[in-house]
Amino acid sequence: MSFDMGSATSSSVSLGGSISSSAATGSASFEDEEPLLDELGIHPDQIWYKTRSILNPLRVNSTAHKDSDLSGPIFLYLSLCLFQLLAGKIQFGVILGWIVVSSIFLYVVFNMLAGRNGNLDLHTCTSVVGYCMLPVVIFSAASLFIPQGTSVARYAVAGVFVVWATRACTNLMVALADGGEEHRGLISYACFLIYTLFSLLVIF
Repeated sequence: MSFDMGSATSSSVSLGGSISSSAATGSASFEDEEPLLDELGIHPDQIWYKTRSILNPLRVNSTAHKDSDLSGPIFLYLSLCLFQLLAGKIQFGVILGWIVVSSIFLYVVFNMLAGRNGNLDLHTCTSVVGYCMLPVVIFSAASLFIPQGTSVARYAVAGVFVVWATRACTNLMVALADGGEEHRGLISYACFLIYTLFSLLVIF
């Protein structure tokens, strides 16, 4: 009984070479893939840049919000829900419903006021409303440390954050879409109603 050692050796070498080459090809293709967050459309640096632009209540950088996204607003909404949960209020459904209604409401109001010159789309409107929710989220976090009995102090603090959010949202709406400058007062009133409602959720 004889064995062909040469053929066995050559077959093992070819098999090992094919496995190593396929492994190298697989690792190379894996390294060429984009990060998971980029594939999902989530850019943390861009979210932080937009969020930081809202932190200045006197001047909002509108250029940061020309590319609208919903990743940052969703994060802020979840943060608001979390702080409300820490306060003993389970309002996930209420907040989600108000977010949808508020975005559609402001979208309709703006385009009705702007008329044919209005070019605001719903995606941009939702993005702006969401990022400008940052003052309300901060108020929700701060209200955890404000005593429940001091209602006057809570109303005063809420008023400051509502004005902050209203000013930021109005400036962004007017800067990002055409036809809103001459109706700034009415747009500001609509934004004021939106953030007042969310602040009332925090107070009560």
